Amino acid sequence: DIAAGMASGKHCNAPAMTASVDNLSFKNPIKLGNIVHIQAKVSRAFNTSMEIHLKVWGEDLQQQYRYESNEAYFTFVALDPNRKPRPVPALIPETEEEIKVFDGALRRRQLRLILAGKMHPDDASELRSYFIK
Repeated sequence: DIAAGMASGKHCNAPAMTASVDNLSFKNPIKLGNIVHIQAKVSRAFNTSMEIHLKVWGEDLQQQYRYESNEAYFTFVALDPNRKPRPVPALIPETEEEIKVFDGALRRRQLRLILAGKMHPDDASELRSYFIK
């Protein structure tokens, strides 16, 4: 959460708070004594919220290898001085991987909103187009 908060705050140059944690997956445990590497990147910016993609690796110094451990998507909302949601700057993906994660962000957002009861499935056009071609 702290790494995601730092990435969101850097992107919007303002305080931001956690709105949701989604798709938290555990692939491999990080053993005691191993080093933890965390990469947190804004994957897409919406009106007042941002999706943050986190990747976590463990590093075994004795065996000299790095391995995937966790992955997650966080949603953060930027806050103005009155702690109300404020607009965030747009994000322009540059690499092939950034474009892939950016494109999936709207589908993940629509799914989150449907599951939270804040969007009707019929209104999730991007999500529906992914399944109906």
